[in-house]
Amino acid sequence: MWGITHYFSSMNKYFGALIIPVLTLGLLSSCGGDENKDHGGSEAKGGIYLGGVARLNEVENIKSLFPISINDQVSFHLAAQVYEGLVKFNQVDLSLMPAGATRWDVSADQTEYTFHLRSGVVFHDDPCFPDGKGRAVTANDFKYCLDKLCTSDPVNNLFDYTFKDRVVGANESFEASKSGKKTGCSGVKVINDSTISIKLVHSDPSFLNILAMPCGYVYPQEAFAKYGTDMRTKTVGTGPFAIETVKEGEVIIMKKNPNYWGVDEHGNKLPYLDGIKWTFIREKQSEVLEFKRGNLDMIYRIPVVMFHELMGDLEHAKERKSEFNILSSTALNTNYYGFNCMSPTFSKKEVRQAFNYAIDRQKISDFTLQGEVNPANYGIVPYNEAFEKAGYDYKAVGGYNYDPDKARELLKQAGYPNGKGFPKLTLEINPGGADRNILTAEVVQKMLKENLNIEVEINTVPFAEHIENVQTAKIDFFRYAWIADYPDPETFLAMFYGANVPATLQEKSYTNFSRYKSSKFDSLYQAARFVSDKAKRFQMLAEAEKVMIEDAPIMPIYYDENFRLEHLNVRNLPENPMNYFDLTTTYLIPADKMKKK
Repeated sequence: MWGITHYFSSMNKYFGALIIPVLTLGLLSSCGGDENKDHGGSEAKGGIYLGGVARLNEVENIKSLFPISINDQVSFHLAAQVYEGLVKFNQVDLSLMPAGATRWDVSADQTEYTFHLRSGVVFHDDPCFPDGKGRAVTANDFKYCLDKLCTSDPVNNLFDYTFKDRVVGANESFEASKSGKKTGCSGVKVINDSTISIKLVHSDPSFLNILAMPCGYVYPQEAFAKYGTDMRTKTVGTGPFAIETVKEGEVIIMKKNPNYWGVDEHGNKLPYLDGIKWTFIREKQSEVLEFKRGNLDMIYRIPVVMFHELMGDLEHAKERKSEFNILSSTALNTNYYGFNCMSPTFSKKEVRQAFNYAIDRQKISDFTLQGEVNPANYGIVPYNEAFEKAGYDYKAVGGYNYDPDKARELLKQAGYPNGKGFPKLTLEINPGGADRNILTAEVVQKMLKENLNIEVEINTVPFAEHIENVQTAKIDFFRYAWIADYPDPETFLAMFYGANVPATLQEKSYTNFSRYKSSKFDSLYQAARFVSDKAKRFQMLAEAEKVMIEDAPIMPIYYDENFRLEHLNVRNLPENPMNYFDLTTTYLIPADKMKKK
């Protein structure tokens, strides 16, 4: 019932492991260009190679690299190389690991965290400092950044989802800042230069995960004083790489941070790479061509029209010579269509339910997207084996099967028999750099016409504009995807917490895009946040999701599968369900060394 469907079931059956060596078929055979180009690496202790530049691509432009503004995956991919907070995710298994802090103590009642900072952590060299040289990080820097998170500002997208209702004094600081008062967050206290404590309103099992998000990144107040909102691209962090060149929409070049604190178990200084080159090729077929030519070291997500051609017959892949690696994981990523529940068009639950029953998700998965995804038949939280084992009851959540007759009856109950009188709709999507968004939208458009006699126009806009339109309620029917910020069902359900809905449509809704409100959902969701027993907490979250799904503020469409292609010389860039990148320990084997392997 759960696993990877069709094509991927065969893959798992024959290979099991997440990394599958496959012979290049058709498109990737006889590759030209500099695919096996020596990246200039020199061998170090432990068989590691130092040097070289990793070449990666994103199909959308960054929205903002300023930590408290980051609310899209592309910006997160880049910012995670430049910034670090007290803790960060392990790229292999998404567990938490020390970063700016070496360790932390937790009070007996689980409401106070005391972090002991790592010595030797310095900010990147930057003109914002008097001598251009990065200074040492202290607890006051973390205090400054967390106070900024608790300050009302048009660029602050993350407060509602992170410190609000969680940290003592956070709400009060945010409200006071609206009238220009700078009180700071009273729950965040500097003990000394190397120690900081954070006091919570209640115990919260997700709090360390929250700190691993961009909201927890540290940056110097000198940078904000000099650059202000230009910190959208003017980055000054403590991470393994620093940005050297920005040509928006074309290329961003990062160089190795020579003062990074990290050292591996062999004594090699981190990071291994000399730098990272990010390009922004928007068309997936062009991106694949660049991979074919050896001009990109890795690509993720494969165009539907090229998927089977690239994958080939996996059942016999073991018999072939390997020329590149395919890495896969079931993603913590749900693609959905959202409704503005405060608009006259979608204020009635019956209308929203009718739309859900009118969509054949299995057909979209099997035929439109050719088995590349799984149909979202069970809600917003995608299936995850670890979640289920921990007590998340997916079956109890329920969902929407394909039932056109029921859809028509619900629309009739809402006052629109056979779609009569229903306003013509605009479905807004972003291009996404591939064909999936438009292919899916066209099929949904057709199904709503055939099953409900509702006219839908599709409008495609750039991603940054799309986010702005969704947050400001300029569009009532929209495509979106939610990728987990941390490995927990809570990260998906946070989108529907009513306390995050602004009072008016004129105010931005940074998280609850559907502006959905339910006292029943809120009570379950909020109570679950303070339960330490994981099984009980997951049970409550599943009950909350069931309430939300019945109210239908969204149409879940499909659950994603992460697929990544990497050249064989790429090491330590593993796939994970969040598609989280950390290139601190990534390295490239030179071409002449590859031939000997």
